[in-house]
Amino acid sequence: MAGGETWRARSRRNWRKLHLALDAENGEIIAHSLTDQNTDDPSQIEPLLSQIDGKIDRFTADGAYDGKPTYQTILRHSSNAIVVIPPRSTAVESGDTGPPGQRDGHIAVIAEQGRLKWQAATGYGKRALIETAIGRYKALIGSRLRARSFAAQQTEVAIGCIVLNRMLACGHPESVRNQVRPA
Repeated sequence: MAGGETWRARSRRNWRKLHLALDAENGEIIAHSLTDQNTDDPSQIEPLLSQIDGKIDRFTADGAYDGKPTYQTILRHSSNAIVVIPPRSTAVESGDTGPPGQRDGHIAVIAEQGRLKWQAATGYGKRALIETAIGRYKALIGSRLRARSFAAQQTEVAIGCIVLNRMLACGHPESVRNQVRPA
C-alpha cells in the first residue's frame, strides 16, 4: 500500500431495474430499459417511448410513475393516449385553468368513488401483464445478470427480451372465458 490509502469494504452489488413496455394484446415486449438503483422510474418514460415507432392507445403504469411530467411526456409521444396511472394518496388536482387533464380526472374519480372503483373503471388491472412478463423473464432467463459491465448487461437484457418474444410467438395460449350453463 502506498501513500496512506485507506481501504474500505464496499459492497460490489448494485441493483438493476428492468423497465418494460408491453403490447397488452399479445404480451410482446416492445421496449425495455435497464437502469441502476439510483435512477427514478419516471425518467425512463422517454427512453421507452423512443423505442416505439407508432402511436400508443393506452399507457398503464404503477404509482411510481405518477406526476404531471409523465403525462406530458406520454401525450407528446401520442396525443390521444389514455394514461392510467394511480395518483398518490396525497395527490391534489393541479388547479390549471381550462378543462381538467387526465390526472386531475383520476384524482376526482378516486375522491368520489374510491380507488377500487377507479381501478375497475379504468382497466388498471391490465397492469398485471407487466408483472407477469417480469416473472416470465426471471423464470426463463434468470433473476441475475451474468455480464459484469453495465453496457454488457444492457445487451444481455436486450437479448433476453428477444428470446422471450420468440418463445411467446411460438406458444402463446389464447384463453377464452366460457359461460357456465345452468344445470
